[in-house]
Amino acid sequence: MTAPLAVFLKARFTEELEKARYASGVVVQDPARFGVAPEDAAAHARFTVATAEVHLALLEDTVVPNLGTGGAAGQTAEYQLRLLAAPYVEHRDYPHDTDQTGSPA
Repeated sequence: MTAPLAVFLKARFTEELEKARYASGVVVQDPARFGVAPEDAAAHARFTVATAEVHLALLEDTVVPNLGTGGAAGQTAEYQLRLLAAPYVEHRDYPHDTDQTGSPA
């Protein structure tokens, strides 16, 4: 289950980064259109892009390399993966774990 979930998350985080970059560019170009001050638009743009970059880096640099390693590192990586995936559980492409009884993970 962890490999499909990692692939799914990488795709979502890549999409989020692309959206953040695009939206940031639009807002920074014409902040008055959105009723915000130019400095606020720029700050929000930096924050939004940085947040998306951090999610992707955390997944690729910290979580994925430790998945399936066993021991505490492997368990922590799987836990982190599931935490990162939690907001997407209702996404139509979420790879629900159907091998376990009970509710989908």
